[in-house]
Amino acid sequence: MFLRKLLIFCAIFFMATAANAASHGRVSKSARSAQVTQSAATGLVNINKADAGAFEAVKGIGPKKAQAIVAYREANGSFKSVDDLTNVKGIGPKQLEKLARYLTV
Repeated sequence: MFLRKLLIFCAIFFMATAANAASHGRVSKSARSAQVTQSAATGLVNINKADAGAFEAVKGIGPKKAQAIVAYREANGSFKSVDDLTNVKGIGPKQLEKLARYLTV
């Protein structure tokens, strides 16, 4: 039941995020559809593709931490695994343990 609700939430969130980006000319319609389908299918946030807004939708990640993840990725390149998030300031092993079930590479 929880997984089903999470999938629905993710699908709605990513549709809204993609629609907002598309209205600002940042994402094509086909890219938006692919993004929504992938997110709804897995129910996970891809740490190598997500923007700050997508990270903020994850329980335990606020605006500052979301921006720190994006900034770290832009400065250092793609993450090889979810465990690499411990390299981001403010994310330690205990917090990663709580977040990992919502994230993927």
